[in-house]
Amino acid sequence: MTMKVVNIHEAKAKLSEYLDAVAAGERVLICKRNQPVAELRAVPAVRLQPRPIGRGAGKFEIPASFFDPLPDDVVGAFWGEAEPNHAIRPVRVAESRAEYHVRPRGRRQK
Repeated sequence: MTMKVVNIHEAKAKLSEYLDAVAAGERVLICKRNQPVAELRAVPAVRLQPRPIGRGAGKFEIPASFFDPLPDDVVGAFWGEAEPNHAIRPVRVAESRAEYHVRPRGRRQK
């Protein structure tokens, strides 16, 4: 991989030429008064097809302990308390309840 070093004036004058060079795999370092300011490089290609499923089959095993319940201290950390009491604590949603304001019906004031 090669790198070209150009000043801003030259980069503005020959931008399309440098973009073609970048597409071919080169990098272009843009300088202002011979001090590096920016670097032009190719953007990684976007995946056009979904990733194949099942490529890791047989490469790892999930231990049976994975499905065991979490210890009480870990569950308590999620609830923000030392010892959780699951029977009393209601399930809460992160969002607050919506408040609706009802406008009185009648004539609009101008």
